[in-house]
Amino acid sequence: MPTQKIYLVAVDGSEWGNRAADYAVSMAKQTGARIRMITVIPWSSNDSTDEVVYHTDNGGKEEEKDYANNNILAPIIEKHKDSGVAIESEYLWGKPVEVIHKRAKETKANQIFVGRRGRSRFANLVLGSVANSLAHTVGKPITLVP
Repeated sequence: MPTQKIYLVAVDGSEWGNRAADYAVSMAKQTGARIRMITVIPWSSNDSTDEVVYHTDNGGKEEEKDYANNNILAPIIEKHKDSGVAIESEYLWGKPVEVIHKRAKETKANQIFVGRRGRSRFANLVLGSVANSLAHTVGKPITLVP
């Protein structure tokens, strides 16, 4: 019996991220896949080590956790609650590209869905696009949703 496909969907509260979630749910309905939806809260510690890719302990950043749950994840889950697609969600702290890459491996995701742009055009120009970086490094099929 084949195992169920897993789609990892990275959302950030942007319209592009929300469209990525909508498209992933649509594809999951067609393929029988389940969805692992994540949002990454950038980690802003003074720790310069690259050994820790993400933190599950928020270091007292309850406001960021609440924002991620209430304004990013919950509205998408609510929108798709009657879709018939199994959706799990989580928020993590860290460097978005590294966290998404690591979670894709850990969850054995078959495919990754992300919005083509994030919340800030300026950040995409200055820091480099998360979607673009993932497309070049993740080693799994990735769908960049416009």
